Amino acid sequence: MRFTDSLRLGLSSLRAHRLRTLLSVLSIAIGITSVVLLTSIGEGARLYVLGQFTQFGSNMFEIVPGKVETAGLPGVFGGTTRKLSLADAQAIEGVNGVETVLPSVMGQARVEYGGLGRSVTVFGVTSAAPALWRMSVRHGSFLPPGDAQRGRHAVVLGSRLARELFGAEPAVGRLVRVAGARLRVLGVMAPRGRLLGFDMDDTAFLPVSTAMQLFNLDELTEIDVTFRPEVGARRTTEAVRALLRARHDDNEDFTLITQDQMLGVLGSVLDVVSLAVGGIGAGALLVGAVGILTMMWIAVGERTREIGLLRALGARTSQIRSLFLLEATFLAGAGGALGSLAGVGLALIGRRFVPGLPLRITALHVGLALVVSVLTGLAAGVGPAGRAAKLDPVIALRSE
Repeated sequence: MRFTDSLRLGLSSLRAHRLRTLLSVLSIAIGITSVVLLTSIGEGARLYVLGQFTQFGSNMFEIVPGKVETAGLPGVFGGTTRKLSLADAQAIEGVNGVETVLPSVMGQARVEYGGLGRSVTVFGVTSAAPALWRMSVRHGSFLPPGDAQRGRHAVVLGSRLARELFGAEPAVGRLVRVAGARLRVLGVMAPRGRLLGFDMDDTAFLPVSTAMQLFNLDELTEIDVTFRPEVGARRTTEAVRALLRARHDDNEDFTLITQDQMLGVLGSVLDVVSLAVGGIGAGALLVGAVGILTMMWIAVGERTREIGLLRALGARTSQIRSLFLLEATFLAGAGGALGSLAGVGLALIGRRFVPGLPLRITALHVGLALVVSVLTGLAAGVGPAGRAAKLDPVIALRSE
């Protein structure tokens, strides 16, 4: 029996039971659709978060108050012995290899002008913020350089915040109230979008010392540091760590986080997500495999006489086995192709109508989904094919 004969015989058998064939194909298609969608979401989320962490460049690290490894939480909840201060930030500027130092605090405050107002995120920063956070000023200027310890009654508005407060009128030079304090608008930022979960267009930027006074803070939220690439991350971070330990009475009551550590934690989280995605996809494919196994097992019982006739006409055991494996593979392959098309289509629709949804479709994942579907069909067809191949031709011909 030639391969073309086996293929024609298998397809005619599947056509004879259209509803059963359709249900088996759909069971695999649903599983593959879920796999394609989940992997596209997982890959999209991975690339999105990686982009958020790496957009600052590779030569940056941050320092937060509190020892995360021991206290569990940084900042005011970490139980620090000595808090990070503006003086600490100014001392770090003198470390060999350090390029830029950005002390910062953060809080929520109401920004008001002319009877309009809203509560937004307020960052207390220095003039180094635009360069380090990759932002630019559209109108006016940013906070001027100078002594970070000196408070200035100045503010820079995000693009959306300025538009909602002033409309088409110029904002530069106007007086606004931030947490009740009257501040003069020095500039308006160009649209920036979201940065690590914060909408930078809906924020206000104050001098760090002014923000600390408004929020009644006596410590920094964090210190961001960039270093010269030729000096290297290790030498710079060790020098900064030694300096802060000396300033904090030989206590390492702070946490220095390099970008490699951030990406390492991110990788661990994404590994767990990938494992969960794989488990969900495996469960969906298992349901499809059971459907094919059930159909093929029933088909062997219904086609006993056909199998006996084929054996009587000279078909070998291997050819009978191949016939049923071919049918199972065709069912799984058709389901895989249908599921891949459905998954890609749903992902494209989701990306079109929900722009913020992180979806990333790759040919590799679609190809792997098709391969897995075919392998699933083969695995599900092994048992029924073996059963069919073992039937005695004489007994099979006698069956009704």
